[in-house]
Amino acid sequence: MIGIVGKKCGMTRVFTDDGRSVPVTIVQANPNFINKIKTKNTDGYDAIQVTTGQKIKKLSKPNQGQIKSTKKEHSSKLHEFRLNNHEIDKVETGKEITVDYFQKGELVDISGKTIGKGFAGVIKRHNFSMQDATHGNSLSHRAPGSIGQCQTPGRVWKGKKMSGHMGVKRKTIQNLKILSVDKKNNLLLIKGSVPGPNGSNVLLRPAVK
Repeated sequence: MIGIVGKKCGMTRVFTDDGRSVPVTIVQANPNFINKIKTKNTDGYDAIQVTTGQKIKKLSKPNQGQIKSTKKEHSSKLHEFRLNNHEIDKVETGKEITVDYFQKGELVDISGKTIGKGFAGVIKRHNFSMQDATHGNSLSHRAPGSIGQCQTPGRVWKGKKMSGHMGVKRKTIQNLKILSVDKKNNLLLIKGSVPGPNGSNVLLRPAVK
């Protein structure tokens, strides 16, 4: 399904005609360039490979070989959008994908990497309950408790919820409404919040549900 890669600029609010305040996220989606078309015959699936069109100083060597066909200054990361059967005939290499592809009131699914929180304990990371504040507990207020068994099997099971790196995971929020499309400045105003910190890349696709 054809989409567009944009940059999360931040959040603000807009007012409806009846005076209600609605929180919105501003996404700047500069024209994306179709760098390559993948088909079932060549790659086993139908998709388009796009670049965001953002200028950078230096490309990685693998991407230099991938995008040299378009001869444009692109971002260092390539993105793909899977295509439906009826969309493969509507795309061509070098074509631009702009915010015109979306309309006001349309529902979209937005993917991005969540904000990194660093090393976190089980209470913050997995919403565990705290242990007793008193009654003899003087050291283990925010500890996870028992994490294993006795001698058999005598180990901690793989996937056990424990402390560790929190955030920086790919998340998708579905059915977000587009409140406004600014074609002049390549801006989309999305109702609600969007995954990721300000300045990060987000992927917008038409809603699947």
